[in-house]
Amino acid sequence: MTHRPTSGPSSRPLKDLVLVGHGMVGQRFLEALTEQPGGADWRITVLAEEPRPAYDRVHLTSWFSGTDADALSLTPPGFVTDHGIDLRLAEPAAAVDRAAQTVTTASGQVLHYDALVLATGSYPFVPPVPGHDAAGCHVYRTIEDLEAIRDDAEQAGTGVVVGGGLLGLEAAGALTALGLETHVVEFAPRLMALQVDEGGGQLLRRKIEELGVTVHTGAGTQAIVVGEDGRVRGMGLSDGRELPADLVVFSAGVRPRDQLARESGLPVGERGGIVVDERCRTTDPHVYAIGECALAADGRVYGLVAPGYAMAETAARSLAGEHRDQDAFTGADTSTKLKLLGVDVASFGDAHGATEGALDVLYSDSRNGVYKKLVIGREGQLLGGVLVGDTESYGLLRPLALGGEPLGTAPEQLVLPAGLGPAGPVTLPDEAVVCSCHNVSKGQIRAAVHDGGCGTVPEVKKCTKAGTGCGSCVKLLGTIVTEELQASGVTVDKGLCEHFAHTRTELYEIVRVAGITSFTDLVDRHGTGEGCDICKPVVASILATTLDNGHILDGEQAALQDTNDHFLANLQRNGSYSVVPRIPGGEITPHGLITIGEIARDFGLYTKITGGQRIDLFGAGVDQLPAIWRRLVDAGFESGHAYGKSLRTVKSCVGETWCRYGVQDSVGLAIELELRYRGLRSPHKLKSAVSGCARECAEAQGKDFGIIATSTGWNLYIGGNGGMTPRHADLLAADLDRDTLIRSIDRFLMFYIRTADRLERTAVWLDRIDGGLDHVRAVVMDDSLGLGSELDALMERHVDQYQDEWAAVLADPERLRRFVSFVNAPGTPDPAVTFVPERGQIRPARPDENGTILSPALVAGPRLEVRTA
Repeated sequence: MTHRPTSGPSSRPLKDLVLVGHGMVGQRFLEALTEQPGGADWRITVLAEEPRPAYDRVHLTSWFSGTDADALSLTPPGFVTDHGIDLRLAEPAAAVDRAAQTVTTASGQVLHYDALVLATGSYPFVPPVPGHDAAGCHVYRTIEDLEAIRDDAEQAGTGVVVGGGLLGLEAAGALTALGLETHVVEFAPRLMALQVDEGGGQLLRRKIEELGVTVHTGAGTQAIVVGEDGRVRGMGLSDGRELPADLVVFSAGVRPRDQLARESGLPVGERGGIVVDERCRTTDPHVYAIGECALAADGRVYGLVAPGYAMAETAARSLAGEHRDQDAFTGADTSTKLKLLGVDVASFGDAHGATEGALDVLYSDSRNGVYKKLVIGREGQLLGGVLVGDTESYGLLRPLALGGEPLGTAPEQLVLPAGLGPAGPVTLPDEAVVCSCHNVSKGQIRAAVHDGGCGTVPEVKKCTKAGTGCGSCVKLLGTIVTEELQASGVTVDKGLCEHFAHTRTELYEIVRVAGITSFTDLVDRHGTGEGCDICKPVVASILATTLDNGHILDGEQAALQDTNDHFLANLQRNGSYSVVPRIPGGEITPHGLITIGEIARDFGLYTKITGGQRIDLFGAGVDQLPAIWRRLVDAGFESGHAYGKSLRTVKSCVGETWCRYGVQDSVGLAIELELRYRGLRSPHKLKSAVSGCARECAEAQGKDFGIIATSTGWNLYIGGNGGMTPRHADLLAADLDRDTLIRSIDRFLMFYIRTADRLERTAVWLDRIDGGLDHVRAVVMDDSLGLGSELDALMERHVDQYQDEWAAVLADPERLRRFVSFVNAPGTPDPAVTFVPERGQIRPARPDENGTILSPALVAGPRLEVRTA
């Protein structure tokens, strides 16, 4: 039994508080209450329906990618015990007797309360169509729901999601990741109808369909087709069509869980929701309701976590006797930012322009999948907006919209890509809410820095809770902290880490000018201590770029490398490795294909053709790597450098050799460039592509450097990025001949390597560097800094000194010694690393599966294993 005190800090008898529901909002209520001095007056009992404490439903889909229940937990270790909370898992409330002020649990226990807080959340709405309860039909709400979906998916080929809202698209992403052919059925005329407008919905649909999901809008579910075995076999739609289905997920919205309140006689809304006032009290002064089960004073039921947190804090302060007028819950920000099936989507404020007299500012680039709309009021204030494909500006735009002040800049500046709009600062007022999850304004953040002595983002997080919710405001939070420190005359430390007060760019120049050849020498002369996992890989990259320092596994270099570089292969989630041979330009002979296939077969590896036009082999153990490399090297392959911060691939279309539209030999140029820049160590990975005509089949404008053929030469684009933050590349120069093109790429790459920050992609670097594109063009094309010959020499040194790291290891017995799992039992597989068959290949076994040790695998470098008879 949990020990709980019987009296408060002033020897007053404790009052009994019963919280029904331990979800995200319930946990936030507990935290807010225990933070208040008056919270110590309450003896708290929590009745939780689920078998585990509160967890993060916002990121629930990450469970499918390996995030376990413990990682999703929102209950800090020791929190329940430290505060004497009686948390009863899998013990839901069954009835409330308001006259007696008691709650009866499902097991029959009767608990007295002085205050009752209902945080029962919502339940998924399942359309009452025939067959909705057949085997294979699921909802998407709890971890147990996800476990059931995963289990059914193993025997399914086609899945259908009913509902195209936020949760429906997340469910579709989960089914796709499970290998199912996936359909989404949405009754509204577009996806995410509540969040995005028609233009944003069209682009979102196109991007999701490009990922292989079939979307059906303007159609409802008429019936579930059930087979003789009682399992779902299809779905009939309202337009007469029938879809095949082995698995159905209902995600057609949620309804407030207000049954306890209804049965106890508390008023509920016409469409559900427990009626509460601005202090989150029901008509019974002893009963509160918060979160998705509550109908707020403004007549709305809020289905997002941020409003739920605000209600939790309001109720907690009321019960702690700390309630102030400004704490009243009168409404909440419903802005949303998330990634759905890899597509960034955000909406904020009056996204649909319902305000009278509102005007729209639109930017749409369907080719690159970007749609931005801002809603502007009569007085020039930002009212709201929709962002699809590029949500980088969300952190700034949402607070501006909530602030209600006229914009100090032209609205189009806020939607145009970098380089197309006029430059100018955008000032965020102090009243602007930066963190909507915890309702923290810019002014509060500034005060935490200026008055509270907070000098770092983690300190501000701890002080204000800003950035500890969904996390979408963290980047803006960092900007505000830095600006406030600088405004106060504080010198902001821009050093690489605690061991070096210099930036990466400064260290590069020190190494180059002083001729430093080792980390030890550098840290002795220009740093302190022994280094860390931040500075060591950075210095290793600088040394590999500026000087001839031999093989990266030799001597001191080996100790500086990132995890993947230690074994020249990519470490995977289950402790095995992937092997990625280089296939320049994507061109490969039949003999090469056969060799890779034979290696994958003989070593039991999983094979995957990537978007970069090469073949990855997954599941190799550290002992197996040299043997695999030997066969690849003998067949003419070399390392593809998938493990390092270096050039990955130069992708290409087939060009004029085969394509009737091609105007140049894109394959030949791609091969030449990939072989020229292979192994080039840089601040971040590099990707490139060459397209043989303006049709852009190689997607060159989404790469760090991309080349597009013209009838008279080549156009060179730089600074593109197709990753988490997509960016369209900028045209650096047009109609270049081959020699000028290669010299320009040489100088661009070496200038980037010389001046970029740690782990800074070219896209971020180009936006950050003083002068931007124009400055880079002047340096690269016009040699404005007089660095041309020096940059040329650095690249030529790289080209002349390149060696295949795999072949070099195979030729050196000393280097080969490191490639063992157990130093006293080479070749012994690690029993903790197992695989299961799937679609004719292997995949890592999950913790709940009985896998088979199909190949030796990594155990964090060599270790000594003691065996006894």
